[in-house]
Amino acid sequence: MKRTVLVTGANGFIGKNLIATLDTNMEILKYDIDNSVNELKDFCRRADFVFHLAGVNRPLEVGEFEKGNSGFTELLLTMLRENNKKVPVLMTSSIQAEIDNPYGQSKKNAESLLEDYARETGNPVYIYRLPNVFGKWCRPNYNSVIATWCYNISRGLPIQINNPETVLSLVYIDDVVQEFIHAFNGSESRMDNGFCFVTRTFSITLHQIANTLEAFQESRSSLVMPNFEGEFERFLYATYLSYFPENGFSYDLEMKHDQRGWLAEFIKSPAMGQIFISRTKPGITRGNHWHHSKVEKFLVIEGDALIRFREINVPKVIEYSVSGDKLQVLDIPTGYTHSIENVGKTDVITLFWADEIFNAEKPDTFYLEV
Repeated sequence: MKRTVLVTGANGFIGKNLIATLDTNMEILKYDIDNSVNELKDFCRRADFVFHLAGVNRPLEVGEFEKGNSGFTELLLTMLRENNKKVPVLMTSSIQAEIDNPYGQSKKNAESLLEDYARETGNPVYIYRLPNVFGKWCRPNYNSVIATWCYNISRGLPIQINNPETVLSLVYIDDVVQEFIHAFNGSESRMDNGFCFVTRTFSITLHQIANTLEAFQESRSSLVMPNFEGEFERFLYATYLSYFPENGFSYDLEMKHDQRGWLAEFIKSPAMGQIFISRTKPGITRGNHWHHSKVEKFLVIEGDALIRFREINVPKVIEYSVSGDKLQVLDIPTGYTHSIENVGKTDVITLFWADEIFNAEKPDTFYLEV
């Protein structure tokens, strides 16, 4: 049976990510500030489940907290009661509901309204006191330091840090959305106090966030990628890339030209080495050198080439004919001198991988004809 869900705050950060992930077989009713009260009433009549994500974070006047958070929640629940049917409600609250400030109090009041709705109707409710949420589509210069810093750093703008050692509790938007879908399917994560929660959180200082984002920006010129072994760094990088301006997604690589063609470094990583690419003219040979410890992989993606290598103390030459028409990776072992020759009539394009970043002071590269 096709289910109908109502999403309030549909055009907001969490709303857009949730709607993009929900099952396309659902009917999704999208409510936001531009919709009328009559539309909301109709949506409440039709809905089988409500994701109540609408709220006020940074109003012009303090009184708008109560109106936009607990006031709107009361209106929503009143309309749901009028239909006398089972409609579970999931609501995004905030960890600030535990703090005595106007925003936190308005969220706490909204929570109480939802708890009353559950007691009176018997309908399930899911209240998530979310910490700071980060990810794509979050509005910069509004209520997210990560969104603001991603926006600024990706554009070469300065950032402001009041206390670098401040620790943020963070959840990633994809984890939030998946948890909401679990709740929709009746398998929410719930604490003993009744509040629901997102299972994976990160605790990071502002200093660490700023340094990581600056490293992301620097990687476009140094080509050295940060360590993505941690989930937070990977999620933050995905977030950072989503904030580039339309004309900022590309960046140039330095192409080293000579009589053979050209060569350009692409990506470097302390953990995974580096990738580079070359274009080699017909009849030209590259290489004729060997390494003590460095290993490489060759992958010709266009043209025809002959890869030769031999152990440096052995006269026998090993040959492999390779072509961009059939992708074949060649492992180049240590202690073997090696070369690649363009034996075709068109340029050869080759991807190379080395297990370490090239160090000019210790190149581990020794010339020797194959």
